[in-house]
Parts: sequence; structure tokens; C-alpha cells
Amino acid sequence: MKKRIGVLTTGGDSPGINAALRGLGKAATGVYGMEIIGFQDGFSGMAQGLTVELEGSAFSGILTTGGTILGTNRDRPDRVIIDGVPQDATSQILQNFDKFNLHALVCIGGSDAQDSAYYLMQRGLNVITLPVTIDNDLPGTDTSIGFDTAVEVAAEAIDRLHSTAISHHRIIIVEMMGRETGWLTLAAGIAGGADVILIPEIPYHTEKVAEAILKRSHSGKRFSLVAVSEGAISQESVRFFEKARLANRRLRQGTEQSEVEQRLEEIEKHAAGDTLHLANRLEDFTKLETRITILGYLQRGGTPSATDRVLATQLGTACAALIQEGVFGVMVGTRSGTVVTTPLDQVAHQTKTVPLDHAWIQGARLVGVNLGD
Repeated sequence: MKKRIGVLTTGGDSPGINAALRGLGKAATGVYGMEIIGFQDGFSGMAQGLTVELEGSAFSGILTTGGTILGTNRDRPDRVIIDGVPQDATSQILQNFDKFNLHALVCIGGSDAQDSAYYLMQRGLNVITLPVTIDNDLPGTDTSIGFDTAVEVAAEAIDRLHSTAISHHRIIIVEMMGRETGWLTLAAGIAGGADVILIPEIPYHTEKVAEAILKRSHSGKRFSLVAVSEGAISQESVRFFEKARLANRRLRQGTEQSEVEQRLEEIEKHAAGDTLHLANRLEDFTKLETRITILGYLQRGGTPSATDRVLATQLGTACAALIQEGVFGVMVGTRSGTVVTTPLDQVAHQTKTVPLDHAWIQGARLVGVNLGD
């Protein structure tokens, strides 16, 4: 009897998902004689039994296509939104795994996929995952599918903004994705020749950033490019959060819950405006016009790079081979170009941050990039 495997994509879209589906599908059906069914729109589709038959023709022409042919969202098994109502769909997902006679479920995505797969593994399902995220923040793999493409897009954006910065003698701040980690901003900033790179791992001093920009200006370079992760935080904010946490502990000891919630809202508002706050402060310090460009979803869209297509194919085909061997409960990644597997309990709820002694950080410092510290 043929093995039947299910596959879904969950979390944010990323270049290379379809290439991974193609690698998985071609190897699984063409080499190992398996059958594949895809679930539409992540775990909500699996809960509702919304399937797509994935056969030979389904994998034609998708190698270079961005997004995901299956659709995606951020629902998790224990919180799926159906008809606008959030609900725990764990039981429906487990039932549909049996209903469709699945031997394994492949979850493709970033941290959402890893957390959800681990959750289902603990409930007895054969699961295996592929790492897809432009943030490159998953442990257990050197690089995630989609990261290389996002770096190329972001670096090109910095390249294009150079001419505007030079022409108008401006500071231009380019905000990139990365709430908890700075891999994308660091790589794109180095590749694009940014003068300042600010990442979450290194809280920055606004005054030191301004001093570096003024030093450039006094040497005749009347423009500066600042690459900043959306999660980068100033030393001022670090101190603010420390005081806020202390205040919240005091509030919880002797006041109404509504007051605590109000205080938390104030903290969130402060955090959300950090890049704008940085721009205003730099303009005040340097007297140079400062503008912000937020790349946002541009980094996640479009055709995957050749590097991401190769990586996606490598991991997708390896995933099929591992299923054939009966290996489950792992994420498939690469280390030094070699395919490796990491148990899901070592990936779920974990974040790979940029080490402060990483070669990229050292290299950036040696070419004169200011990191805000």
C-alpha cells in the first residue's frame, strides 16, 4: 500500500516555499512512490478537510514562483479561525490525519510551523518540518529557505536609496523585518554598504549613532544610510522597559487590573514608535533631514533567488527520503552544506539570535559600520 503524506504551509509566506513543495513532491511521488495531498491555508484547511491533490502536473512551473500554491495563515491547531470564530481544532486535525490515511504530515514554515508541529507530535502524529523564514531565526539550520532572497531584495533597496540620500544630503533609515533577531538587517546592511546597522541583539545609543553620522558629515560625506531591524531597541527604551516592569510589579501588588492593562498599553505604544523616535532624535542631533523607508512585505514577495531554489530543493527532497526511512519529529536543515535533522523539542519555542562575536558583526565593525554601541 502506498504511503500517503499530507503537506501544509503555515505562518508568513516566504520565497522558496513552492520550490520546497516541488522538491518534496517530485522525490516523494517519482522516486518513492508515495501519494501527496496538500491542505489549503494551513491548519484551518486541515481542520476543515480542504485538500488539493498534488500530482506531477501540480509541481510544474512552480520552482520560480513566490508565495505558496497551498495558501497560508497564522492559525495554530489549538487556535484555528473558522467562519470568523477562533476555536481549538486539535481533535479535527487528528481525525483528518486518520481520515485521509496519512503516514506523515509535513509542515513548512517558520517558528509557527515548528511550534505547531511539536504540539501535534506530542499528540502522536508523525510530523516533519522544513524551515522557511526570511528572519533566519530558527536553530538547527545555518540558513532558512527565503533568507537569501530577502537579503538580496533589502540590499538592492539600500542600493537604490543611496542616490536619494546623496542628492538631498539626507539620513535615510531603512527599516527591515526582524522583531527578535537581526540576521536580515545585518546581512543586507553589510551587502548594501549601510553606514549604521541597528539590530535587536545590540541595544543602541542614539547619541553614538548621531556622533558617527556627524563625523561622516564633517569629513565631507553629507549623507548616511541607516539599516534598522523593526525590533531594534535603544538603550533609552531598555531603561524604560526595566522601570515599566518594576512599576507593573508594584501595580499588580495593590491596584486594579485595569490600571495594569493601561500601563501595558503605554509600554506597547512606546515600543511601536521606536524607529520614528530614532528618526526624530537623529534629526534633532545632526540637523540633517531624516526620512524613513519601511520595506515591509516587499522582502517576502517575488521570485526566489537561485540559492533559495537550490536550498529548497535540497531540503524538500531530503524530507521525502527521511519519510521513506521513517524519521519523524525533526526539522530538516543544513549545516556547512550538509543536510541535518534537529529534534523538534530543540527547535520549537526557540530563537536563533545573532551571536555578538559573529563574523558578520566583526566584519561590519572592521569596515567602519556603526552598530550603535
